[in-house]
Amino acid sequence: MYESEFPLDDSIVYLNHAAVSPWPRRTAAAVREFARENMQRGSLHYEAWLGIEHSLREQLRKLINAESVQEIALLKNTSEALSVVAHGLTWSPGENVVITDQEFPSNRIVWESLQSQGVEVRMAGLAGPTSPEDAVAGLVDKRTRLVSVSSVQYGTGLKMKLETLGQYCRESGILFCVDAIQSLGAHSFDVQAIQADFVMADAHKWLLGPEGIALFFCRADLQENLQLHQYGWHMVEEYGNYERRDWTPARDARRFECGSPNMTGIHALHASLSLIHEVGIESIETQLAVKTDYLIDFLHKRPDLFELITPPAPDRHAGIVSFRPLDRTAVKVFEDLRRQEVLCALRGGGIRFSPHFYTPVHSLGRALACLTD
Repeated sequence: MYESEFPLDDSIVYLNHAAVSPWPRRTAAAVREFARENMQRGSLHYEAWLGIEHSLREQLRKLINAESVQEIALLKNTSEALSVVAHGLTWSPGENVVITDQEFPSNRIVWESLQSQGVEVRMAGLAGPTSPEDAVAGLVDKRTRLVSVSSVQYGTGLKMKLETLGQYCRESGILFCVDAIQSLGAHSFDVQAIQADFVMADAHKWLLGPEGIALFFCRADLQENLQLHQYGWHMVEEYGNYERRDWTPARDARRFECGSPNMTGIHALHASLSLIHEVGIESIETQLAVKTDYLIDFLHKRPDLFELITPPAPDRHAGIVSFRPLDRTAVKVFEDLRRQEVLCALRGGGIRFSPHFYTPVHSLGRALACLTD
């Protein structure tokens, strides 16, 4: 039904949405129109642009089921949002942060940067005999200040049980931070159900948007607990009053947006999210499961050629299917796939396929045929 939104070249099999997604047709059109308007009329309709920005915040609020748009900030990327949290909190020597040993560098480096303040970073091993959630909880003690995990691990595709972790953190008085970049746009996500304190995600993966713009959710009652390190005209309460000399930070998440908004990115992401909401995240999740199940079933049937890295249980994976070839090196297979214009990634010690809801099944079949040629 939505194939026309993705006019990819017929020669390409695109299985790299966990890295960078192609834009939908409507997103490219929105950016072209925004550029044309800039070229011909400049900022004549800037108020209308602000209307698009407001609408985008509501789209994001709805996507993650936040209580209010006042909990939503528009930042540059996930790394910036993680840094806002890590360096906004006030730490005491001896406190610790618990992450996992499968995190993308963004969700490791930012916490390791606190070691100079005497903060310990503990990494839970996720490949052991206990559940991933128990592995995380097993490293928590009375000096644990915060737990930070990816909702879906970028390499293995492991989907964390966030409601379990969120409940544990809330009962233990520990802050809960979630890098949701491999979830938003791929499956349903509810910040209230998982009791998250902070959530962040770039737009350029499953959300089908551009690089350079990201969601940052900060629970309303925690916003003033984060010390600000970036200041400018846009983060003050009366940000339209340029003559006023005294100022206070905005009383909502806009306090984390120090300067001019990324209007090009806002227009692009607004268009992409219109498609996400039009299709419906539940429908996207269902359609994507059909694609990942197809891949997992094929790989399971060839244990002589492939080792499945991604957990096969339906509640333990989302849009990522990673595997390790047994007859050749992963690098060799990856290079062969690239030559045949199957776009994927080397991650997690193997090959990572990441289709989206619109990916045709025949494209998956072509990619799998390339593996066994």
